Amino acid sequence: MATTLNPNLLLAIPLAPLAGAAIAGLFGTKFFGSFSSESRAGRTIAHTATILGVAIACLLSLLVLRDVMVDGASFNATVYEWMVLPFNGAPLKMEVGFLVDSLTAMMMVVVTFVSLMVHIYTVGYMQGDPGYNRFFAYISLFTFSMLMLVMSNNFLQLFFGWEAVGLVSYLLIGFWYTRPTAIFANLKAFLVNRVGDFGFILGIGLLLAYSGSLNYTDVFGAREQLATVTFPGTDWMMLTVACICLFIGAMGKSAQFPLHVWLPDSMEGPTPISALIHAATMVTAGIFMVSRMSPLFELSDAALSFVLVIGAITALFMGFLGIIQNDIKRVVAYSTLSQLGYMTVALGASAYQVAVFHLMTHAFFKALLFLAAGSVIIGMHHDQDIRNMGGLRKYMPITWITSLVGSLALIGTPFFSGFYSKDSIIEAVAESTIAGSGFAYFAVMAGVFVTAFYSFRMYFLVFHGKERFGQEHGHGHAHGEHDAHGAEQAEHEEDHGDDHHHGLAPGQKPHESPWVVTLPLVLLAIPSVVIGAIAIEPMLFGDFFKNGVAFQDVIFVGENHHAMRGLEEMFHGWVAMGLHSAQTPVLYLALAGVLLSWFFYMKRPDIPAAIQRRFSGLYKLLDNKYYMDAINEAVFARGARLLGTGLWKGGDQSVIDGLFVNGSARVVGWVAAVSRYLQSGYIYHYAFAMILGMLVLLSITVFGSVGAVGTK
Repeated sequence: MATTLNPNLLLAIPLAPLAGAAIAGLFGTKFFGSFSSESRAGRTIAHTATILGVAIACLLSLLVLRDVMVDGASFNATVYEWMVLPFNGAPLKMEVGFLVDSLTAMMMVVVTFVSLMVHIYTVGYMQGDPGYNRFFAYISLFTFSMLMLVMSNNFLQLFFGWEAVGLVSYLLIGFWYTRPTAIFANLKAFLVNRVGDFGFILGIGLLLAYSGSLNYTDVFGAREQLATVTFPGTDWMMLTVACICLFIGAMGKSAQFPLHVWLPDSMEGPTPISALIHAATMVTAGIFMVSRMSPLFELSDAALSFVLVIGAITALFMGFLGIIQNDIKRVVAYSTLSQLGYMTVALGASAYQVAVFHLMTHAFFKALLFLAAGSVIIGMHHDQDIRNMGGLRKYMPITWITSLVGSLALIGTPFFSGFYSKDSIIEAVAESTIAGSGFAYFAVMAGVFVTAFYSFRMYFLVFHGKERFGQEHGHGHAHGEHDAHGAEQAEHEEDHGDDHHHGLAPGQKPHESPWVVTLPLVLLAIPSVVIGAIAIEPMLFGDFFKNGVAFQDVIFVGENHHAMRGLEEMFHGWVAMGLHSAQTPVLYLALAGVLLSWFFYMKRPDIPAAIQRRFSGLYKLLDNKYYMDAINEAVFARGARLLGTGLWKGGDQSVIDGLFVNGSARVVGWVAAVSRYLQSGYIYHYAFAMILGMLVLLSITVFGSVGAVGTK
């Protein structure tokens, strides 16, 4: 018999990181004097409180997942009622509530485990940074926000968590606020996400207007009725419009084309937050939201087709951009964009379980790759340019082997976690008949080769080949990371811009990172290998999602929504699936990408240089990121400035100030100037004016009476 989870236990899960954030934030200020970031005691208190808070949340989340899987436990109730408002003759409840089913429990474990690894890693990575306490407060607050988002049972709390992760990401991306590039990046992320959030809140408003409730259960219960309503003034289905608006919100948070432009620039933040944002929290919020809203999306083929095509474009074309990147973190960032496209494609193919499965596996190996990149950056004295590396394998063995594990999982190597989820997405798209599935299948297949090529291009240039560090280079360094060696370095950067030296000096050698950095790498490498084989059967073909609100009654629904049924018919166990990959083109596409990158960058580096010269126009297109930033600047930013200038000059200065404010003042002045001539100061003038006024009034009265008699 299914049991109900303890609400106090559930409440403790998000509140533990919040308490840690509050403690770190207080001890990160001058208010506590000697316990500030400059003191050893203050730093110890900050990282101990936040790590303990996230560790408690992780442990409790594991207990919740066990109860959900073993006992079929769940929870869907109000925790706190904020207010009740009249709405269309019925009460509208504004509340904080939790919905914990299998989907939520899995997300809670992923978020808290990856966050815990990032917290531990940060102790070593941010050592000596003047904002040490502040950083711990931010990442713990980020964890709280994401937990509130995934645990919500209503749209109000969902929107609170949605905006909270956006706000904290703004603070984290611009963490080194003395750098203009960081400030530009966090403002860009904030504004682009506001565009997506505008669509998101419109979708929530539509569902509220037609269902009369913000609670998931109520809205899902009315979904059949909502599917019959047309959007006013059109023949569009209201549910289609609402779902597309919701997905526009997901396009912003999960960086789907064309709202992807903020994510590569978010690399201006420290590496730990890059791992947290790109692996398990902010960018997966959109994927989680669409999965949670699957009962609604299932009733609109048009919305699913829109999701499918957008995901396919992102998966393929963002992967191309990773090929030409030289900043180690940006290569991983573009792989995040591409993999988010894969998840979105699965959502559009109506294979929600597969999308969530890839979300989970991707969280582990992508966090591993980001943290490994940070370890390399530490070893290289904060030089991020992969052209200045090479041969790091013998100097950084733990970072090398864990990076290899992450890369193999990313490209979908058989028996690694990424293989099971990525291959399932490709098979689901092949089974789908939703409009756009043909293009999506081409995109995800081509993306296999592209992903393998740019992933192992980075791997070979960093860990193998000739040692290129500790010498002068013709090309510039990638100075995306701040040198975390104290306030003096920050002042040096502020005074001298990017001319200061990053990287190893002549004669210096790289070094392996301390254990607080390498331990999270090892712990993340383990699930990057095994979690796919363990979880594929229960998550995709077992009972894991059968009782969840997100997936009830939507599996195998509709003539175009049979992707999961086709996958189930082909599945014969994780071992058979791994062995069968030898008979599919997917494995050989990935292998071709790896071999080509090895040949180009280890054996014949002159060939990529020649290709770049021969196809300089294409290279310029990719180097400028399809000119999306230029288009946004020319059309939207400049258009907004022109509109703002027009409203300012024409509306504010000419109409409001000129006509109404100053104009009315001038009219009053003119009337006063004329009237003053009537104020002579002589009594007989005033008496004459009174007599004249009385004559005028008497004349009006007499003529009015005569006119009335004539009418009768």
